This record gives sequence, structure tokens and C-alpha cells, in this order.
Amino acid sequence: MSQHKPFSMIREFHLADWFTLANSFCGVGALFSVMTYLQTGDSVHLFFACGLIPVALLFDVLDGRIARWRQQSSPLGRELDSLADIISFGVAPAVIAYGCGMQGLYDRIVLVYFVACGVSRLARYNVTAEQLSQGTGKVKYFEGTPIPTSLLLVAVLAWAAWAGAIGDDLWLGVVKIAGFQLHPLVLMFAVSGSLMISRIRIPKF
Repeated sequence: MSQHKPFSMIREFHLADWFTLANSFCGVGALFSVMTYLQTGDSVHLFFACGLIPVALLFDVLDGRIARWRQQSSPLGRELDSLADIISFGVAPAVIAYGCGMQGLYDRIVLVYFVACGVSRLARYNVTAEQLSQGTGKVKYFEGTPIPTSLLLVAVLAWAAWAGAIGDDLWLGVVKIAGFQLHPLVLMFAVSGSLMISRIRIPKF
């Protein structure tokens, strides 16, 4: 009977996997920063949250390049990458939007939709990656926009925060539908989510 050494899973991590974990650390850090902003009202925490998302993207890019450079990849690494991406480029941007003032009922529905689209998009990629690679081991294109494109949404939110256009001063204002609030700016998350689950082919470079 074989004996499993403690922490054997960690021993099996490749170098690229540690960069993937760093991606997830940035995403979680962004979540904590938004919570701190909501507690203190100090916008520096909101800027910090927004700033962590491009850092997460840097780690996301590096983990793929390191995996190809070292020719080390595994199903574990692919799953780690997807889980990290949904935190940093799905949940974190949605929570940043909430922190910026998109807190109405319809806002929340749209933000949940956005995250659900991100989860669905990553799951679809994972199960179709082998088919899309056509036996070459390399995926030539994405179906639907990649979830890291949410960095563009975060950039808009950072710009709004810098301009003081958050909370009650959000760009495009607020409308009431059946007594519940909708901030039209949140619709950019609906568009982004819909593009992620579309069948649009995006070349992978």
C-alpha cells in the first residue's frame, strides 16, 4: 500500500501554478479592498482594488508563458487557472462595481448575470479545449470574449472613481423601474457577460 506524503499536492505544483495562485491572491485582495472602502469611505482602497486587477492579469499572462517555456502543463493547472480567473476577472470586478454604487436590485441582477456568464464561459472553454485544439495541443481561438477583458470595465470604474463619479454621482445617473433602482452604467457588465457566452471566435495569440 502506497503512503501519501503530507502536502503532496503542493509538491506537485509547477512553477506556473504559483503564478496562477498569485493571480487569485490579487483577486481576493481586491475584494478585501472594496470591503474596506465600504467600511471607511476612503477612496484609496477603491483605487487599490482596481489596481490589483491589471496585476492579476500580468500573473495570468505569465503563468501561461512559463508553462509553455517549461513545457509543463496539467489538468490541475488548467483548473487552477479557471478558478483564479473567475475570482480576479469575474467576482472582483462585480464587487468593485457594487462598491462604486451599483447597489440597486437590478444592478445586482446584472452583476450576478455577469459573474454567471464568466463561470459558464470558463467551463465551456475547459470542456472544449481539446476539441478546439484539433489534436495540436494548442487552442487557436476562443469562443466568446475571454474573461480578462473585464479589465476594461474595471478601467472605466477606476476612471469614474478618479472623477468622483461614484455613489450617487455615478455616470448616467439612476432610473427606477417598479420601485427598484437601475444604474444604466451597469449595463456594460450585461454586454460584457453576453459577449463572453457568445459564439464569437477570438483568435488566440
